[in-house]
Amino acid sequence: MRISTSQAYSTGLRGIDRGQNQLLRLQNQMSSGRRMLTSADDPVAAARALSVSQSRDVGVQYARNQSDATARLGLVDSQLAALTDLLQSARERVIQAGNTVLSDSDRQAIAIDLEASFDGMLGLANSRGAEGDYLFSGYQGATIPFAGSATSSVTYAGDDGQRLLQVSSTQQMPINVAGSDLFMNIREGNGTFSTAATGGGGFSNQGSGIIEPGSVLDLQKWQSALNSGFPWQGTGNFSLQLQFSSVAGVTSYQLFDASTPDSSGTALPAKAVSAVLPFVSGQAIPLVTTIPAVDFGAQVVINGVPAAGDTFTIKPSVNKSVFQTMQELIGLLRSPLQTSGTTRTDFSSQLQGHLSNLDQVLVNVSRVHTTVGGYLQELDGLSSNSEALDIQYAQTLSDLQDLDYAKAITDFTMQQVSLEAAQKSFVQISGLSLFKYL
Repeated sequence: MRISTSQAYSTGLRGIDRGQNQLLRLQNQMSSGRRMLTSADDPVAAARALSVSQSRDVGVQYARNQSDATARLGLVDSQLAALTDLLQSARERVIQAGNTVLSDSDRQAIAIDLEASFDGMLGLANSRGAEGDYLFSGYQGATIPFAGSATSSVTYAGDDGQRLLQVSSTQQMPINVAGSDLFMNIREGNGTFSTAATGGGGFSNQGSGIIEPGSVLDLQKWQSALNSGFPWQGTGNFSLQLQFSSVAGVTSYQLFDASTPDSSGTALPAKAVSAVLPFVSGQAIPLVTTIPAVDFGAQVVINGVPAAGDTFTIKPSVNKSVFQTMQELIGLLRSPLQTSGTTRTDFSSQLQGHLSNLDQVLVNVSRVHTTVGGYLQELDGLSSNSEALDIQYAQTLSDLQDLDYAKAITDFTMQQVSLEAAQKSFVQISGLSLFKYL
């Protein structure tokens, strides 16, 4: 085959250009640290790197959401801790107020302290987040949730909503607590039923009996008796009543059905539903009827000695706000006490009931606080997983895109030698000519 001079020159030039391009490509790879400068360098790896990059970007957003949720719930957690401190302080003052040696002025001083605690609780209930929205207003972040004072009823303007933040591909995390759940919807008494000294004929109890909050032994029995297991004489306001009598110095009690009609009208007289039984101070009184035989699965304890005609009522718990409980406590402590033992017994009985309600508030706040703590712990685990996943994504992208410098330097040296050889050989070949021999 004959090779013309122009063909030799063209072939040599193409070889030199190809070597220079390869050398320049290697130089660009080493200067950028990237193996793939364009998708044409490795189409399969480029497609996979794009998919991994997109997944990593989504993971970064989830990690950012986790950080935001942690900051938000951390603020809620601190507010709940402050609320718990206020409630515990208030409880200590209420217990102190139960001391019978205190004067009216002493109790009024305690009431002033409770008013300060009330204002602190209201301030916490209306606290804001870093973005300026209210923490305890549900979905209504721009609305002040609570309005009122120690001398007026407190109303809630928020809702029951929980704002959610997507913290992973399959999980949303609540970042707030509804004020209705934390401050408003708190079951009074022991959470199932409440007890109170109700007196008879519109008068306070005359004896020294004080009823405790009581306890539920079998919640299923209580609910069954309340709903359908017991034939209430009224259609609403279900309640049981303990009425006391005294014969020859022996105190006895009897259980009555004190339910009333739903509609307005003449109240039904209490109906006896058990036999007359002897009373022993401090001994548990089971809530068991004999007419008909129904076990409510609960019991109460009365300390002291009730007088004949004294009554105590047991009724299902209803919701009461922490603010209402505090207001009732403040009102009770501000009312002067007479020197008679009857009034002091009535005061102690009411104080015991309010203290039980305050305990329920603390239980409710503790429940919410525990829930928020669980969310924070879960976010901590998610954050650790996100960090580990991001490292895996980074490693995968590095394997796909990053340059192996040892191999690149070797290839660069080889390509440099190859280019120099091509250049020298081209010089020698281009110098061959018959004219040199003429």
